[in-house]
Amino acid sequence: MTEPLLRVENLVVDFPDPHRSGHRVRALDDVSLTMHEGEILGLVGESGSGKTTLAKTVLRLYRPSEGRIALNGVDIACLDEAQLRPYRRRAQMVFQDPLSSFNPRHTIGAAITTPLLLHRVCTKPVARSVVERILADVGLPAGFASRYPHQLSGGQLQRAAIGRALALSPALLVADEAVSKLDVSVRAQILNLLKRVHANHNLSLLFITHDLHVTKFLCHRIGVMHRGKLLEIGQTSEMFARPSNEYTRSLLQTIQ
Repeated sequence: MTEPLLRVENLVVDFPDPHRSGHRVRALDDVSLTMHEGEILGLVGESGSGKTTLAKTVLRLYRPSEGRIALNGVDIACLDEAQLRPYRRRAQMVFQDPLSSFNPRHTIGAAITTPLLLHRVCTKPVARSVVERILADVGLPAGFASRYPHQLSGGQLQRAAIGRALALSPALLVADEAVSKLDVSVRAQILNLLKRVHANHNLSLLFITHDLHVTKFLCHRIGVMHRGKLLEIGQTSEMFARPSNEYTRSLLQTIQ
């Protein structure tokens, strides 16, 4: 087996307790997992189970209290912002609410252009053509580059968010409840888009959701989280057929 793209070992995240001065709340408790190139891993669990905290910590939007986060074999858990910069391109995120993730004063084209220029993917004179190619890749007309976020529907805006994330050619894409705010018909379109870009770009996808139907459709493996712990992880077919944890079995019973 080749070295995993992502290896998380004994990850712990504590936050200050807002109700008790000097105390801390444990959001992640000794979480370990691996992801290989080209894999789609789903994380499921109830609200507050730690799914989003794990995703943001993997991307180093949160700094872990303990543990390792090895991206391509390099532990990024304790790197400062300057040291992290080369790895920011390698892992990108698509958020649950695309509208709040865009600056309302910037056009869609400007939102995609900014990371291209910051990471020197292309020069400003050719950025427009690159943006048009990115929009086409996610099923949006080139003219959408001049539109503002509020002028797009939820599905269109999530396509733009996926395009912005793909602009830096990441190895890992993290999607945090990326379809939960969309209508059922639009949700299916975005899931099919994620499947297509996963195949076309040969990227790994960490997909966070509370919807087990979605994981069955999209994911190669599923990890189940509860109260900050990763209870079990395995192949999707095995998890649905023979879950080993009682909590997983209770989750599966809710969709039968």
